[in-house]
Amino acid sequence: MSNETVTYSLESVLKEIKDSIKEVNQKIDTLQRDVTQKIDTLQQDVNQKFDSLQKDFNQKFDGLQKDFNQKIDTLQQDFNQKFDSLQKDFNQKFDGLQKDVNQKFDGLQKDLNQKFDKIDERLTKLEVGQAKLTEKVDGMDRRLEKLEGTQKNQVWTLIILLGGAIGTAAWRSFFSGNP
Repeated sequence: MSNETVTYSLESVLKEIKDSIKEVNQKIDTLQRDVTQKIDTLQQDVNQKFDSLQKDFNQKFDGLQKDFNQKIDTLQQDFNQKFDSLQKDFNQKFDGLQKDVNQKFDGLQKDLNQKFDKIDERLTKLEVGQAKLTEKVDGMDRRLEKLEGTQKNQVWTLIILLGGAIGTAAWRSFFSGNP
Protein backbone atom coordinates (compact mmCIF):
# COMPACT_ATOMS: atom_id res chain seq x y z
CA MET A 1 0.00 0.00 0.00
CA SER A 2 1.56 3.33 -1.00
CA ASN A 3 1.82 6.47 1.10
CA GLU A 4 -0.76 8.19 -1.10
CA THR A 5 -3.28 5.37 -0.56
CA VAL A 6 -2.77 5.40 3.22
CA THR A 7 -2.98 9.20 3.32
CA TYR A 8 -6.10 9.18 1.13
CA SER A 9 -7.71 6.44 3.26
CA LEU A 10 -6.98 8.30 6.47
CA GLU A 11 -8.21 11.57 5.01
CA SER A 12 -11.43 9.93 3.91
CA VAL A 13 -11.86 8.35 7.36
CA LEU A 14 -11.19 11.71 9.01
CA LYS A 15 -13.69 13.37 6.66
CA GLU A 16 -16.31 10.74 7.49
CA ILE A 17 -15.68 11.27 11.22
CA LYS A 18 -15.97 15.04 10.83
CA ASP A 19 -19.17 14.62 8.80
CA SER A 20 -20.55 12.31 11.50
CA ILE A 21 -19.74 14.85 14.21
CA LYS A 22 -21.37 17.61 12.15
CA GLU A 23 -24.45 15.41 11.66
CA VAL A 24 -24.63 14.69 15.42
CA ASN A 25 -24.36 18.42 16.17
CA GLN A 26 -27.19 19.11 13.71
CA LYS A 27 -29.35 16.46 15.37
CA ILE A 28 -28.66 18.02 18.79
CA ASP A 29 -29.68 21.44 17.43
CA THR A 30 -32.87 19.95 15.97
CA LEU A 31 -33.67 18.17 19.23
CA GLN A 32 -33.12 21.37 21.19
CA ARG A 33 -35.39 23.32 18.80
CA ASP A 34 -38.09 20.64 19.09
CA VAL A 35 -37.92 20.70 22.90
CA THR A 36 -38.10 24.50 22.93
CA GLN A 37 -41.11 24.47 20.59
CA LYS A 38 -42.88 21.86 22.69
CA ILE A 39 -42.24 23.85 25.87
CA ASP A 40 -43.54 27.02 24.19
CA THR A 41 -46.66 25.19 22.98
CA LEU A 42 -47.22 23.73 26.42
CA GLN A 43 -46.84 27.17 28.00
CA GLN A 44 -49.38 28.61 25.55
CA ASP A 45 -51.84 25.79 26.34
CA VAL A 46 -51.45 26.37 30.07
CA ASN A 47 -51.95 30.13 29.64
CA GLN A 48 -55.07 29.58 27.52
CA LYS A 49 -56.51 27.21 30.11
CA PHE A 50 -55.82 29.68 32.91
CA ASP A 51 -57.43 32.50 30.88
CA SER A 52 -60.49 30.36 30.18
CA LEU A 53 -60.71 29.35 33.82
CA GLN A 54 -60.48 32.98 34.93
CA LYS A 55 -63.15 34.03 32.41
CA ASP A 56 -65.52 31.26 33.59
CA PHE A 57 -64.80 32.18 37.18
CA ASN A 58 -65.52 35.86 36.48
CA GLN A 59 -68.79 35.03 34.70
CA LYS A 60 -69.94 32.83 37.56
CA PHE A 61 -68.89 35.40 40.10
CA ASP A 62 -70.78 38.17 38.22
CA GLY A 63 -73.93 36.03 38.22
CA LEU A 64 -73.60 35.35 41.91
CA GLN A 65 -73.06 39.05 42.61
CA LYS A 66 -76.31 40.00 40.79
CA ASP A 67 -78.27 37.41 42.75
CA PHE A 68 -76.62 38.59 45.91
CA ASN A 69 -77.60 42.25 45.31
CA GLN A 70 -81.23 41.29 44.63
CA LYS A 71 -81.41 39.30 47.82
CA ILE A 72 -79.90 42.16 49.85
CA ASP A 73 -82.78 44.36 48.70
CA THR A 74 -85.44 41.85 49.76
CA LEU A 75 -84.23 40.15 52.93
CA GLN A 76 -81.21 41.00 55.08
CA GLN A 77 -81.43 37.73 56.92
CA ASP A 78 -81.46 35.58 53.76
CA PHE A 79 -78.47 37.55 52.57
CA ASN A 80 -76.42 36.64 55.64
CA GLN A 81 -77.31 32.96 55.37
CA LYS A 82 -76.70 32.74 51.63
CA PHE A 83 -73.50 34.78 51.82
CA ASP A 84 -72.10 32.39 54.41
CA SER A 85 -73.10 29.43 52.25
CA LEU A 86 -71.67 31.06 49.12
CA GLN A 87 -68.41 31.88 50.84
CA LYS A 88 -68.09 28.30 52.06
CA ASP A 89 -68.81 26.87 48.58
CA PHE A 90 -66.45 29.36 46.98
CA ASN A 91 -63.65 28.43 49.35
CA GLN A 92 -64.19 24.73 48.74
CA LYS A 93 -64.28 25.17 44.97
CA PHE A 94 -61.27 27.46 45.02
CA ASP A 95 -59.36 25.02 47.24
CA GLY A 96 -60.31 22.17 44.92
CA LEU A 97 -59.33 24.23 41.89
CA GLN A 98 -56.06 25.22 43.52
CA LYS A 99 -55.32 21.56 44.33
CA ASP A 100 -56.08 20.55 40.73
CA VAL A 101 -53.86 23.32 39.36
CA ASN A 102 -51.06 22.40 41.77
CA GLN A 103 -51.32 18.72 40.86
CA LYS A 104 -51.28 19.47 37.14
CA PHE A 105 -48.37 21.87 37.57
CA ASP A 106 -46.44 19.29 39.62
CA GLY A 107 -47.09 16.66 36.95
CA LEU A 108 -45.97 19.08 34.25
CA GLN A 109 -42.83 19.93 36.24
CA LYS A 110 -42.02 16.23 36.66
CA ASP A 111 -42.50 15.60 32.93
CA LEU A 112 -40.27 18.54 32.05
CA ASN A 113 -37.61 17.42 34.52
CA GLN A 114 -37.65 13.91 33.08
CA LYS A 115 -37.34 15.23 29.54
CA PHE A 116 -34.46 17.51 30.53
CA ASP A 117 -32.77 14.59 32.30
CA LYS A 118 -33.12 12.49 29.14
CA ILE A 119 -31.67 15.32 27.06
CA ASP A 120 -28.78 15.67 29.52
CA GLU A 121 -28.12 11.92 29.29
CA ARG A 122 -28.16 12.05 25.50
CA LEU A 123 -25.80 15.02 25.45
CA THR A 124 -23.45 13.24 27.85
CA LYS A 125 -23.47 10.17 25.61
CA LEU A 126 -22.75 12.34 22.58
CA GLU A 127 -19.86 14.06 24.37
CA VAL A 128 -18.40 10.68 25.37
CA GLY A 129 -18.80 9.43 21.80
CA GLN A 130 -17.14 12.55 20.45
CA ALA A 131 -14.23 12.08 22.88
CA LYS A 132 -13.84 8.46 21.76
CA LEU A 133 -13.83 9.53 18.12
CA THR A 134 -11.19 12.15 18.90
CA GLU A 135 -9.05 9.50 20.62
CA LYS A 136 -9.41 7.20 17.61
CA VAL A 137 -8.39 9.98 15.23
CA ASP A 138 -5.35 10.76 17.40
CA GLY A 139 -4.42 7.05 17.42
CA MET A 140 -4.74 6.91 13.64
CA ASP A 141 -2.49 9.97 13.32
CA ARG A 142 0.17 8.31 15.51
CA ARG A 143 -0.05 5.08 13.51
CA LEU A 144 0.30 7.03 10.26
CA GLU A 145 3.40 8.82 11.56
CA LYS A 146 4.88 5.50 12.69
CA LEU A 147 4.08 3.92 9.31
CA GLU A 148 5.68 6.82 7.43
CA GLY A 149 8.83 6.54 9.58
CA THR A 150 9.06 2.77 9.00
CA GLN A 151 8.69 3.11 5.23
CA LYS A 152 11.32 5.86 5.15
CA ASN A 153 13.81 3.61 6.99
CA GLN A 154 13.09 0.74 4.59
CA VAL A 155 13.76 2.94 1.55
CA TRP A 156 17.12 4.10 3.00
CA THR A 157 18.08 0.49 3.74
CA LEU A 158 17.27 -0.51 0.14
CA ILE A 159 19.31 2.44 -1.21
CA ILE A 160 22.31 1.45 0.91
CA LEU A 161 22.04 -2.22 -0.12
CA LEU A 162 21.65 -1.28 -3.78
CA GLY A 163 24.62 1.08 -3.58
CA GLY A 164 26.72 -1.66 -1.95
CA ALA A 165 25.70 -4.19 -4.61
CA ILE A 166 26.55 -1.76 -7.43
CA GLY A 167 29.88 -0.97 -5.79
CA THR A 168 30.70 -4.67 -5.39
CA ALA A 169 29.72 -5.45 -8.98
CA ALA A 170 31.83 -2.56 -10.26
CA TRP A 171 34.77 -3.65 -8.16
CA ARG A 172 34.55 -7.26 -9.37
CA SER A 173 34.14 -6.31 -13.02
CA PHE A 174 37.07 -3.94 -12.80
CA PHE A 175 39.40 -6.50 -11.21
CA SER A 176 38.09 -9.62 -12.95
CA GLY A 177 38.65 -8.17 -16.40
CA ASN A 178 42.25 -7.04 -15.60
CA PRO A 179 44.64 -9.75 -14.30
